[in-house]
Amino acid sequence: MTEPSPGLPAPAPRRRWPLWAAFAAVAALLALLAVGLTRDPRQLPSALIGQPWPARDLPLLETPDRRMGPQHWRGKARVVNLWASWCATCQQEHPALMRLAAELKAAGHADQLIGLNYKDQRAAALGWLGRHGNPFFASLQDADGRLGIDLGVYGAPETFVIDAQGIIRAKYVGALTDDIVRAQIQPLLEQQR
Repeated sequence: MTEPSPGLPAPAPRRRWPLWAAFAAVAALLALLAVGLTRDPRQLPSALIGQPWPARDLPLLETPDRRMGPQHWRGKARVVNLWASWCATCQQEHPALMRLAAELKAAGHADQLIGLNYKDQRAAALGWLGRHGNPFFASLQDADGRLGIDLGVYGAPETFVIDAQGIIRAKYVGALTDDIVRAQIQPLLEQQR
């Protein structure tokens, strides 16, 4: 070990607290990431669960001079699927929606599946349904996205289950699959019949 030169101050002891603080910050970040990875991104919490569907009438996609809103849906549970022609993920979930529509129609409940066309051009949306098939009893057009804002929409597709009193009971973010429909959506619909 070298002796300090006379007249010069001794070197300051090294402080290690910045190193420990950085280590603690990285550990906390990794812990948050680990918790986040255990959650299903399709089931994002929604402040609207247990709340009424927003009271907003929208034009029907196929007949824009007619409007429909939640007052037309009371008395029967509904599935409202938010979709758009520009949405690639909507195309992935479309076969599951077509199968759900066929099952609902066979059971006499075709009117339980409602579409909510989101931030789309009417002609593009109608063309998309013409090419891929129309599973919906009716599609509302939310061209400016205001109802989407009321619903806290993250993006298309999203699906809501509404009970017979018009209360939102579930929200699914992302593409529906046959498993989600069978295990989660159909049981909610059956509870309301």
